[in-house]
Amino acid sequence: TPHNVSQLLPFTTTKMDNNNNSIEDQPAGKKKPTTLLLIPCLLITTSMLLLYLSQNKIILISSTTTTISDSDHSRLRYDPCVGRYIYIHNLPSRFNKDILQDCESISRPKDKTSMCRYIENSGFGPQMGDGDSTDSKYSRSWYATNQFMLEVIFHEKMKTYECLTSNSSLASAIYVPYYAGLDLRRYMQWSCNVSERDAAGKEIFKWLKKQPQWKGLSGKDHFLVTGRISKDFRRYSEDNSSWGTNLMLLPESQNLSFLTIERSPKRQNEFAIPYPTYFHPTSAVEIRQWQDKMKLTNRTVLFSFAGAQRQSKNYKGLVRTQVIEQCNSSSKACRFLDCDVKANICDNPISLMKLFESSVFCLQPPGDSLTRRSVFDSILAGCIPVFFSQGSAYKQYTWHIPNNISEYSVYISYKELRNGGKNKIEEILRGIPNEKVVGMRENVIRLVPKIVYTKPNRHKPDGGVLEDAFDIAVKGVVKRIEETRREIQD
Repeated sequence: TPHNVSQLLPFTTTKMDNNNNSIEDQPAGKKKPTTLLLIPCLLITTSMLLLYLSQNKIILISSTTTTISDSDHSRLRYDPCVGRYIYIHNLPSRFNKDILQDCESISRPKDKTSMCRYIENSGFGPQMGDGDSTDSKYSRSWYATNQFMLEVIFHEKMKTYECLTSNSSLASAIYVPYYAGLDLRRYMQWSCNVSERDAAGKEIFKWLKKQPQWKGLSGKDHFLVTGRISKDFRRYSEDNSSWGTNLMLLPESQNLSFLTIERSPKRQNEFAIPYPTYFHPTSAVEIRQWQDKMKLTNRTVLFSFAGAQRQSKNYKGLVRTQVIEQCNSSSKACRFLDCDVKANICDNPISLMKLFESSVFCLQPPGDSLTRRSVFDSILAGCIPVFFSQGSAYKQYTWHIPNNISEYSVYISYKELRNGGKNKIEEILRGIPNEKVVGMRENVIRLVPKIVYTKPNRHKPDGGVLEDAFDIAVKGVVKRIEETRREIQD
């Protein structure tokens, strides 16, 4: 930008007379008003200056105007939170706190345990103490965590995030702590009509659109976390018998970024992040200690599966049927924990973890949806996952697991499974060289820090770098929103 603004001022064209005096090149008596030409030029110069400053992160321009002093400029240049600041909307309590206080309303009749139990300990649920196991392997950082509590866990961790700001103009992303998944559980009875289920989604956007933070980018810098699969929020029919809500189909939703336990690969604003596991450590040391234990675990079972039969005749149900049949036919190599018959054991975290810890491979067929919480439980146990659908992990958790899929997992297509005979799974797994198996297990164990949600305590007592599933998710969504800003700017 020029130091002297006058260098940009437009000059009238002149001619010289015989005495070398300038003569205005315009009709006599009509001087061109240079002031009118000056105004658009100054506007262009000002716009260029603001764009230059915003691109260099010196100031951030939003719908909320904030004056930044010289001292603030200096601080921002050396502030480690620049480009990482998060602003949390202070939503009306009906969108989060009230849902937890009325926790019996989110318990369904077929739930074996009240959901109130799982709200404890920042959404981790009850601690697994001596009453659950006398095995010293499980520290006090193990909890009976419900797979649908991600919204609470993420919110509690965000409250202690080190780069929070109350000045939304400094924020790289804006978090909307609406517990959409738990809210849906309150209306899962077939007696609830679609207008009841959809009401909160319409209300949240009505509230957001009144906030100054929304007006700048119409919500394109906002993100929301859901503890259910995204399909639950994309109900196309208005029939009361149809499943879910229409939250993700609302016009305003198209601008938000959604972090969810299972995304639709066709949706560009949905991003999958890990299901919660049972392990919520405090420090990097605690994670390393667990990883060392898993490296030394004696694995006596070649492969295992924990789950229930699916009666549906679609692809997912047929894959499950094949997996269970092949596991039963390979009784000496496979252990099947039938959750239809032994439901109580399947609900016991220790029983599940011990099964996975004793297994070399853990089968992960689709269930009600393509993804399973069991995938992350098996990774935690150092058990190599075996997938039967690309959509179960590879097209889902791109922020958290590597794309070199053969280095940490096995993929068996449905065609190969169906046409390969009754022992095809065992045949494929036995055909993998032992050296390859050892390397795959080591790679699986390396993933543990990336798929666990640590306790909401940003003070790292051991001084180690502790980047967990939450940190990776925040980094991913901030990057995504920054790319959106750049596209708009371009």
